[in-house]
Amino acid sequence: MTVGDNMEKLLEIMRALRDPRDGCPWDLEQDFKSIAAWTLEETYEVLEAINLEDMQALRDELGDLLFQVVYHAQMADESGEFDFNDVVAGITGKLLRRHPHVFGDETVSSASEQSRRWQHIKTAEQGNNAERSSSGLLDDVAVSQPAMRRAEKLQQKAATVGFDWDDPQPVFAKVQEELAELEKEVEEGAAQHRLLDESGDLLFAMINLMRKLGINPELALGRANNKFIRRFGYIEKELEKSGTSLDEAKLELMDRLWDAAKQQE
Repeated sequence: MTVGDNMEKLLEIMRALRDPRDGCPWDLEQDFKSIAAWTLEETYEVLEAINLEDMQALRDELGDLLFQVVYHAQMADESGEFDFNDVVAGITGKLLRRHPHVFGDETVSSASEQSRRWQHIKTAEQGNNAERSSSGLLDDVAVSQPAMRRAEKLQQKAATVGFDWDDPQPVFAKVQEELAELEKEVEEGAAQHRLLDESGDLLFAMINLMRKLGINPELALGRANNKFIRRFGYIEKELEKSGTSLDEAKLELMDRLWDAAKQQE
């Protein structure tokens, strides 16, 4: 079957699931808000497959995520708002408009220049939207995004108008500055809200540093989580071999086993 045949089959399955007479009772009960949680979950499962570098899982999870797109489009079609074809037409037009260096006569010298160009085109499109009520540069960065991703988007948006360092070195200094401020607050016994603010500043600076290094913060943290799980699992296995429980093990011993796990990697 061709891609078009497979896509049409998927759309046909979705219509059958939502058929008012013969459809699935669970699918018929869903709406945009109830499905949103599943959409987010499937997105995270795609991310996990990428973190694990599991290509078969990634293939499967991308299919699940595509089904979420089809699901939302079907519900919108039922209410007369738009359909799947409108979704495809929308993204197709957007990609053509925002890549004039590929589909037009413009040229760009680097990926970073293209990112800035993309944002300028996007801002111009939004400025031409008569329904756009906000005027601030950062107003359209969705509040509903996870805080880490929103921080990255805010920084990217500000960078399009030059509010950004040219290289990572000043960002390293900013991270050290924020860490020192947090340490000072801790030493002085600051109130919890002060520690909350300073911790947030430190995390924001770290996300900025990763952005400058071309590192996806979510992917980086995901890899760190998996690394922690592997190394802690090694500690558990070694303690079990020696007949020592986690509750009995001293921190010094667990630190040594952690270093051993690190050396093995």
